[in-house]
Amino acid sequence: MRSQRSRIFRLAFISVFTAIIIVQNFVPFLGYIPLGAFDVTLIHITVIIVAIVLGPLDGAIIGGIWGGITLYRAFAFPTSPIAQYIFINPLVSVVPRILIGVFAGYAYRLLRKTRLPDVGAMSLSAIIGSLTNTVLVLGMTYLLYSGTYAKFMNIPPDSWTVLWFILGIVATNGIPEAIAACLIAPAVAKPLMKLRSR
Repeated sequence: MRSQRSRIFRLAFISVFTAIIIVQNFVPFLGYIPLGAFDVTLIHITVIIVAIVLGPLDGAIIGGIWGGITLYRAFAFPTSPIAQYIFINPLVSVVPRILIGVFAGYAYRLLRKTRLPDVGAMSLSAIIGSLTNTVLVLGMTYLLYSGTYAKFMNIPPDSWTVLWFILGIVATNGIPEAIAACLIAPAVAKPLMKLRSR
């Protein structure tokens, strides 16, 4: 009976959070805040919450749904002029989103075994998940599309200049995203964990 209730909770949870991901992708400012070449994203927090509450597999599923939508948007209506060149590649649009769930989920499982309080484990897991997205998306952009990025930003195409601009995005986008995830994910995940355990 408890196993059946757990399966129902899992399916309902995944369905609700899939709907949230879809809404965040298509309603302005709920999932993306436009800021130059790359948007500040809040959607990674949704993926992290699922990874913490249900585990890395379900986090990867929700991350994959986000990645699939990102890939579709790059073809249909890109969020910025550079997105249509970068996010049509699944290595940039899909793989990092899946790995958010994997890394955040496994990080939480490992950190729960330490002396950290549960909220601390959730916060650190959220930071790890957020930085996974930032590092992989921007890292792939640098490795695969540095010339395209340099042309879009109207900067010299040499590797050092592009690298410094990419690191600037880490500071202006990645750090605020990680802080937001650190604060919001535990606040939402903690009550959901209690609900799940009933």
